[in-house]
Amino acid sequence: MTDGQPIVRVAGVHKFFRRGNERIDVLSGLNLEVAEGEFFGLMGPSGSGKTTLLNLIAGLDRPSEGEVWVGDNCISSMSESQLARWRTRHVGFVFQFYHLLPVLSAFENVELPLLLLPLSGSQRRQQVETALDLVGLKDRMRHRPGQLSGGQQQRVGIARAIVTDPELIVADEPTGDLDAKSAEEILNLLEELRSGLAKSIILVTHDPRAARRAGRVLRLEKGQLVDGAAAMQES
Repeated sequence: MTDGQPIVRVAGVHKFFRRGNERIDVLSGLNLEVAEGEFFGLMGPSGSGKTTLLNLIAGLDRPSEGEVWVGDNCISSMSESQLARWRTRHVGFVFQFYHLLPVLSAFENVELPLLLLPLSGSQRRQQVETALDLVGLKDRMRHRPGQLSGGQQQRVGIARAIVTDPELIVADEPTGDLDAKSAEEILNLLEELRSGLAKSIILVTHDPRAARRAGRVLRLEKGQLVDGAAAMQES
């Protein structure tokens, strides 16, 4: 961990689902702190609860028990409307499969989160162009996703994630659908966002090569966090 204050605190979190009379535990009494400005990696086998934990930290889901704090906000106790407003301003999402709208240009895809904020058209334009410039795609802003490579589409996804200037970026397998060269470029970009813009990044990945880019890695197994060093020695 870096020397920064914790931006994320997960305290005593349980997450379970019910199937009939059966209780299925996904996360069991989990505790985690992620420091401001940290590049944190989370690994684990399929079905271990990595995405569930990421969704709790990002305010997309709620714990069954325990608390989730991001900054000074206990997001696990917010209402749905409070969470929606909070997510728009404080968290940027990067997904494996980009989730770009094919009928919209790169500019319009990146602009979407800003439509929820009280900004003028010129303010939105300036922020979109800044975000696309940061990911090296300002010259492709009028292209639709189908006219871009996979790596370029993921860069648009990252521009959309940072356009509201959130302090936290959560990335769920962001290189999982990319070739090795494009994956390396995306990981370089995430590191630039951390070092140059002081973003805090939580990366979920199954790829040890991606995890090695994180400053700290933990592994999720059977609902518990364990040292991720062994996982990073693989392949």
